Parts: sequence; C-alpha cells; structure tokens
Amino acid sequence: MAVFTEVGRDEAADLMQRLGLGRLVDMAGCAGGIENTNYFVSTERDGQRHEWVLTLFERLTAQQLPFYLYLMKHLAGKGIPVPDPQADASGAILHTVRGKPAAVVNRLRGHHELAPGPEHCAQLGAMLARMHLAGQDYDREQPNLRGLAWWNETVPVILPHLAAEQTALLTAELAYQNHIAATPAYQGLPRGPIHADLFRDNAMFEDGRLSGLFDFYFAGCDTWLFDIAVCLNDWCIDLADGTTDPVRTQALLQAYQAVRPLTAAEREMLPAMRRAGALRFWISRLWDWYLPRQAAVLKPHDPTHFERVLRARLAEC
Repeated sequence: MAVFTEVGRDEAADLMQRLGLGRLVDMAGCAGGIENTNYFVSTERDGQRHEWVLTLFERLTAQQLPFYLYLMKHLAGKGIPVPDPQADASGAILHTVRGKPAAVVNRLRGHHELAPGPEHCAQLGAMLARMHLAGQDYDREQPNLRGLAWWNETVPVILPHLAAEQTALLTAELAYQNHIAATPAYQGLPRGPIHADLFRDNAMFEDGRLSGLFDFYFAGCDTWLFDIAVCLNDWCIDLADGTTDPVRTQALLQAYQAVRPLTAAEREMLPAMRRAGALRFWISRLWDWYLPRQAAVLKPHDPTHFERVLRARLAEC
C-alpha cells in the first residue's frame, strides 16, 4: 500500500460519519504496496473502537471497481474471511474522496506470517480452494487486467531499460507463454474469479490460524491454476534464491486438493503456470521500478527477486 493522494482528517471523518462507522479517532497513511492510496482509520462507535482501511483507487476506474468490491461481498457471504466493503445509506459501496473512487473495508485481525511453515501453507491452500469454489457463481465478469495481454503491451516499454541477458530471458519467456496460452490444454483449464496477488503479506493469521485474505484489487477471471502458481512462487520458495521448498509446496498442494482436486491437465501445466506467475511479477516490478509514479509513501519492490524466481522455475523444468 502507498499514499499518492493526501486525505485530510476532516474529509475522512465526514466519510466515516456518512457510512455510519462512528467518530474518527485516528488515521495514518500506509507504507508498502504500489497501486493505491491507503489509510488505516480508527473510529469510535457506541463506546467501542473499530478499525478500517480507506482506499483511494489511483489506477482502477469507477467502471472497473464494482467487480472487485462485489466479489469481496460475494466471498464474505460464502464464509470466506475477506474485507467487507461498507455501504452508505443508499447501499452504495463505491464512494468518492478527493475526486478519486474510494472504498472503506473492515481491517482484518491478526498479522502476516512472513516466514511461513508447512502448516501455514496448508491453511492457505485449503482456503484458496474454498475461495475458488465460492466464486464459481459470482455473476460479474472481468478479465485479469495484469494477464497475458498486459504483458505483451508492457514488455516493449521496459526492454530499453534492461541488459542484453535480461532482454533475452524476458522475450523468450513471453514467447513461451503466448505459445502456452494458445494450446487447447490451457484453454480448457478450469477458470473463475481469482485473487491473482495472494502473497504472504496479503494474508493474516491470528493465534496460528488463517484469519483473512485481502487486497483483491488485482483480481480477475482467469485460470485457477495461475492463482495456485502465484501462491507457490511466494509461500513455498526460498526468498534468497527463488528455489522451491518441496515440503511447503506439498503441504499447500495437498491441502488445496483435499478441497478441490486438480485435473490431469492442471497437474501437467503447473510448471508452465509457475513460470507465468514469475514472469507476471517480474514484468510488473520492472515497470514500477523504471517507470515509477510519485507518491508520499512509496517503496517499489526490487524486480531482481522475480528474475531469480523465473530462473529457478526454468532450472526446475
């Protein structure tokens, strides 16, 4: 999360009152992440303190946002522990602050497990499968906006900033993923709404138990396998070199399959999708690194991490 648009206390207090969330007690801009403006906001209502997240959307439009916000409401209604967008008196969950589309959601309890073990990965795998199944009957459609089409558009923009070896790797892998996407096996993979960004810092644990998943603003309709691959590339690797941790990988996949067994095609295509997941985040981090936006609080991620992850996936093939 980051702060691109400064929000005053009076503006935030007015919004909290309009949403019936109580009197504003405190607010602070959030560091970390790179897409939207985020504030942690505390209110008091009926003698109790409540914690919220106020998000101003810097790239997503008012036309795109209902997909994400109503997806969270849909999943919450199915018992998936995700943030619940708060409505005003008219029932609207998309608001406007400083001329930007905005939303307020409850702040999840718990903390990140930034060094997850097999048990954390197993809980994540089971919840991911539950989330996929819960989203099957979601009635809104929107593609993964950071999918293959975006990779093809973005790579030419970032290539001038890269060394020859990086250029060769990036263009070769992009060509491979275009080839994979055209195959009947890929086109027949099970699909639905996916999170698409479920890193270990987008999940919360409380007393050792998974207590919530958040930051759905990269979600879209895509293959469930891609969602699994993104998780494996973060939860189940050695962060220093990108190599796979087999114990954590097995824990996540077994727990996922206990809820939703993978098809034969999914099992066969998992290595290709893990490469796709690494490529997607290498591209986006290169883009944010070399073409940054101004923000009051902004820490772009090091793109070399996912270059290492991609090289590790290729070495494992």
